[in-house]
Amino acid sequence: MDTGNTGFIMICAALVFIMTPGLAFFYGGLVRRKNVVNTMMACVAIMGLSVFMWTLFGYSLAFGSDHGGVIGSLKWLGLNGVGWDAGPYSDSIPHLVYCAFQMMFAMITPALITGAVVGRMKFKALFAFIALWSVIVYYPMAHMVWGQGGFLAEIGSVDFAGGNVVHISSGVSALVLAVYLGRRRGYEKTSYRIHNIPFVVLGAALLWFGWYGFNAGSALAADGLAAHAFMTTSISAATALLSWMLIDTVKDGKPTLVGASTGLVVGLVAITPGAGFVPVWASFIIGALVSPICYCMMNVIKHRLKVDDALDAFGCHGIGGIWGGIATGLFGQNAINPVAQWDGLVFGETRLFTAQILSILVTIAVAVVGSLICIGIIRIFTKLRVDEKDEALGLDITQHGEHAYPSFNGFD
Repeated sequence: MDTGNTGFIMICAALVFIMTPGLAFFYGGLVRRKNVVNTMMACVAIMGLSVFMWTLFGYSLAFGSDHGGVIGSLKWLGLNGVGWDAGPYSDSIPHLVYCAFQMMFAMITPALITGAVVGRMKFKALFAFIALWSVIVYYPMAHMVWGQGGFLAEIGSVDFAGGNVVHISSGVSALVLAVYLGRRRGYEKTSYRIHNIPFVVLGAALLWFGWYGFNAGSALAADGLAAHAFMTTSISAATALLSWMLIDTVKDGKPTLVGASTGLVVGLVAITPGAGFVPVWASFIIGALVSPICYCMMNVIKHRLKVDDALDAFGCHGIGGIWGGIATGLFGQNAINPVAQWDGLVFGETRLFTAQILSILVTIAVAVVGSLICIGIIRIFTKLRVDEKDEALGLDITQHGEHAYPSFNGFD
C-alpha cells in the first residue's frame, strides 16, 4: 500500500462529502423563502441516511461478489471484512478508504433528485423514496458500472466518475418523480423568483471545489491520471461557464450570476464520465457544447412539455450526464486510460461509442423502472404530495415547523 495514495483518497473523500452541503446551498438559494428549510433539510437528511445504509449493507450490495452482473452480495454486511488491508479495487489504499470514498458518491447522488420536487413533496415520502431508490437503483448501477463482474463494465462501457451511476440515474429519476407529482400550484401563472443568489454562488463554488475530489480521486492514486482528470474538470467547468454567459448575453443582453453558476455545474456534470479518458483538448469542446444543450432543455423543451422539474435536476444532471457519456464515446482514448478498451468515434473506432450508447439506455431504463417501483411501494403507505393548504403555506413550516427567515414571513 501507498501512504501518499491513501492520504490523497481520504482528502478526496472529504471533498466529495462537501458537495452535498454545497448542493443544499445551491438548491436552497434557488427556491422561494417558504421552502428553503425543506429544500436544504432534504440534503442534510440524506447525509445521515446514506452513511447509515452504505456502511450497513449498501457497500456490500454495490461492490460485493457479483450476482448476474447486476448486484453484489452481503459478504461485507456491516463492513465485516472491510479493513485496513488493500481490497479488490485498489492495491495501494486500504479497503476501508475505498469504501469511504464510494460512500460519498452514494450520498450526493440521491440528493440531486430532490431539486425536481421542491415545494410539493411530503418530507416523509421523499425520505422513504431515497431509501428505496438507493437499494433499487443506485446500488445496482454502481455494481454494473464499477463492481467486479458488472454488466456494463463487461460490455466495454466506461464511466470514470459517475456519468451513468450518479448523474443520468438521478436526473432521469428526478424527471419521473416530477411527472408523477405534477406541477406546482399556479405553475404557469406564478413567478417563482430565486430568493438568494449568494446562496446559489456559494453552493456552486463548493460543488466545483468538491468535484476535484469527485473526478481526480476516481484515479484512486495521486498520479498523472489524477492530474489529467483535475485539469479536464477545470477546463470543462470554465468553458461551460463562459458558454452560458455568452448565451445569456446573446439572448437577454447581459450575463447573469445564476446563469454562470449553472453553467459551471453543467460543465462539471458533462466531464464526469470522461475526465480520465478524454484528451485535454476535448474538454474544451465538451464544456462549450453542454451549456447550449442544457439551456435548450431547461428553457425551451421543458416548458413545451409542461414538466415542472423545479430546479432542473433532469435538465442539468440527466441531459448533462447523457452528453458526457456520448462525448466519452466520441473522444475517449485507450492511450490515456487503458480501462477504455477502444478509442472513441472521432479516432475511427465504433465499439466504445456503441458501448456508451448502450450503457446510457440501460441506465435510463433502470432509473425509470426503479423509480416507478419506489413510487408504487410508497403509495401504499402515504401520499407523496402535500395537500394544497400545506403547499400554499410552504413546506418549511408545515413539514418542519421552522422558518428560514422569520422576519420575512408573509412575503411569499
